[in-house]
Formats: sequence, C-alpha cells, structure tokens
Amino acid sequence: FLTDWINRTLKEEHIVVKSLEEDLFDGLVLHHLLENLGSLKLDVDKIALTEKKQRQKLSVIMEAVAKCLQLEENQLKWSVESILTKDLLSTLHLLVAIAKHFEPNLALPPNVQVETITIETTSRGLKTENAVEYITEKKENIEAQSKDDAFDELFNCAPDKLDAVKKAFLQFVNQHVGKLGLNVKDITSQFSDGVILLLLIGQLEGYFLNLRNFFLTPASTTEMV
Repeated sequence: FLTDWINRTLKEEHIVVKSLEEDLFDGLVLHHLLENLGSLKLDVDKIALTEKKQRQKLSVIMEAVAKCLQLEENQLKWSVESILTKDLLSTLHLLVAIAKHFEPNLALPPNVQVETITIETTSRGLKTENAVEYITEKKENIEAQSKDDAFDELFNCAPDKLDAVKKAFLQFVNQHVGKLGLNVKDITSQFSDGVILLLLIGQLEGYFLNLRNFFLTPASTTEMV
C-alpha cells in the first residue's frame, strides 16, 4: 500500500520504489516525498553518495518531519540510524506518520501489526522477549466502530426524518439520565439551561459532578451560562 502510494505521489518525477528497505535508506525518496506532499524546501543535496552525506541528509529530513508532525524526540518511532541501516519497522512507522499527516484521508488499513522479538545477552545466556507492535491505527472492533457512527447516519436522513432523529436522541438521553430519576420530553427546552447536559456528561463519563459547581435550577440567563 505504502509503495503504491509513494509511486503514485512521485510519478511525475519518474521515481519508482520497489523495496521500502532498499530504496528509502539514503533519503532521496523521502526528500522528494516531503517536497511533493508538504512543499518543504530542504537545504540538502538531492543525491547523497557517501554514508556521511546520507546521514547528514537524513538528519535534516528527520528534523523537518518532527517539526511538521510536532513530535518530541521521545515520541519518534524511528531515527537517522534505524532508517540508514534499512530497519523496515522504523521505515514503516515513518511513512505511516508522514501519510497520516499530509494525506489524512488516505485509507490506510487499520490493525496492521508485527510481532517483534527482542534478544538480549545476559550472564545466563540469551534472553528473548516477544511483543506485538502496531504499524497502523489500532481499532479494537471495526464493526463496533461502524456502529459508533449510527448518529451520523441519522443526521444524513434529516431533515425529512427529523422526528426520528429527535426520538433516537431522546431514547439515548433518557436511558442515562433516567438512572437519576429524570425524564426528558423536549430536547430544545430541557437542554437550554445546561443542567441535563451536565448530568448526562457525568453519567456517560462515570463521575460525580459537584452540585455546588453549577445551578441545579437556574433562575436567570447568567446562572444558565
């Protein structure tokens, strides 16, 4: 997916990527990608032939990426050395971060994961540790995720089915505030003072709202605000 995306993006520049490990480590493709996607003008040579030049070029590129993505050094899942040594995991993390930032609507497949094995030499021999690392966004349940958008579907039905939308919201609200002995019949009027809204938020988020912090029965606009 990422290889095809890079090749589509850089098609006019006649750059063709066949291997993410072999074609990105020297910074040439990353340089063109950032210039194309973010119109970034990097103060580096287009082609770096020596390892020293490649390392310098990658340093400039990594700094520009971190600045664009507003990431601190401890948040980066890649480094100059890991990209230079053709570490595929780091390269994937870097490309996914660039893609999500510059093309947020790109349909990256979710739940892409790899199993990593860390091997450490100890006085007793080799110690191995297995872990699962996510490359793309982790979604616990994609089906549940689509159900979360049910209200969006209701809004798409409006205005011809506005009553159905109101009824759905009333059922949702009363399902939660009903536990407090409250009953909402009219969304417009009963939500205008903010009291039901505050109590609903408290029920949904599972915490107690201190009644001293707001007026339970506001008598003026000021108290509602």
